[in-house]
Amino acid sequence: MTGLYITLKIASSLDGRIALSNGASQWITSSDARARGHQMRAAHDAILVGIGTALADDPILTARTVPAPARQPKRIIMDSAARLPINARLLQTLGTAPLIIACTDNADADSLAKAGADIWRCGRAPRVSPAALVQHAIDTKITSILIEGGGSVAAGFLSENLIDEIAWFRAPILIGGDGRAAIGDLGLETLSGASRWRPVATERIGDDVLDTYVRV
Repeated sequence: MTGLYITLKIASSLDGRIALSNGASQWITSSDARARGHQMRAAHDAILVGIGTALADDPILTARTVPAPARQPKRIIMDSAARLPINARLLQTLGTAPLIIACTDNADADSLAKAGADIWRCGRAPRVSPAALVQHAIDTKITSILIEGGGSVAAGFLSENLIDEIAWFRAPILIGGDGRAAIGDLGLETLSGASRWRPVATERIGDDVLDTYVRV
């Protein structure tokens, strides 16, 4: 969509897994790779994750660079049923960076709004519409979003052709098929339906590798 650039950042094992089957994911990539990730956060207007990531990790989602950025990116949570707990660190750090809850039209988000979160209504239950979320972002003058997880969020935006760039950090470890996939089900029935990406950069960061792709 015009005026908004969306980057999907993935940090995975060599076999494309972002966590063990029990959800453990700290840390797959190295501290140097994570530092690069914080630099990427600082370069974007907003960071986006799904409610699964927010519930599992209780993140803050700020850009922790040295020196600290002059402005922290907005934090967007795709939370269809507005389930984010009131005691979540995302809400406890509203003085540091704004928080946006993207939920469905009928979700009860009153408590989150009263706590200080901005509420975006993004389509009918059971899922938030990525296209509706993108339109909200454009309407509020957000020009760049960094998507950080999880797999179903990545799949939703990829399925609607809303990703402009993929920044894929790979660590030299293998997790196996029981690990959690970096990208969820795309519903493809033929290979001709798969989206194509052009590699534009490869960078060694310690033992990790960062590959950057743009849509063909």
